[in-house]
Amino acid sequence: MTYRKRVEKRLERKERKYETEQLLKEKRSEEYEVLEEVFDKSTLMIIYELLNKGIIDEIHGVVKAGKEARIYWGKDKKGKELAIKIYLTIAAEFKKGKLKYLTADRRFKHIRRDTRSLVFAWALKEFKNLQLARKAKVRVPRPIAIKKNVLVMNFIGRNGNPAPELRELPPKNPNFIYNELLEYIKRLYHVAGLVHGDISEYNIMVWRGKPILFDMAQAVLLSHPMAIEFLKRDLQNLHRYFKKLGVKVLSVNEMLREITEDGKT
Repeated sequence: MTYRKRVEKRLERKERKYETEQLLKEKRSEEYEVLEEVFDKSTLMIIYELLNKGIIDEIHGVVKAGKEARIYWGKDKKGKELAIKIYLTIAAEFKKGKLKYLTADRRFKHIRRDTRSLVFAWALKEFKNLQLARKAKVRVPRPIAIKKNVLVMNFIGRNGNPAPELRELPPKNPNFIYNELLEYIKRLYHVAGLVHGDISEYNIMVWRGKPILFDMAQAVLLSHPMAIEFLKRDLQNLHRYFKKLGVKVLSVNEMLREITEDGKT
């Protein structure tokens, strides 16, 4: 590459960065400084691209923050609420525990092992798993767009207030919720060909009287060598939580037989 082309590219990058900053400031100036502090230039450019394409129209505050990702509340051009999940590409702890969910998945067996590549694969995995779950008529957030470490979904809640998780607000109708979740697990298994792998009161919201599963990135295909172990763990968590609420729950083995031996729902 000639010196002139290098200079032109450098100027082009600076121009794009300036455009990104101006657009983000225009959309919600009170949040831009926070975004700039947390996310790298690459992530900011992705957000700019999604804004430019009209997938996102507004970005507001953080509604959930963890070690690996942050979820921002936003809106599209029609005013519909969005959940914008941004995985941190510099999360030091990201590799821990993730490889067992990724490397045995035939969809991601050729991924590189550097942190950034794993983060991108993890976000894409969540997007694909959400698509499969939706097709199986399992209530999960609707995936809208994916670009590297940025995942856009519909927002579960209202006016920037997310629906409560089971851990925050035990359901008024625990028997119904328990049976619905069993049905979801069955549909995931038989129709989507998936095991969630992390079902607990921390990953279930209740909205309009029905449960919604979220955090689908770790869900594995049935071909995964640990799929049944992950399924048993899901069922143990379900058994523990709903038994405490006084629900007449099946044993873990009974639930396992019902799910794995039943035909398609």
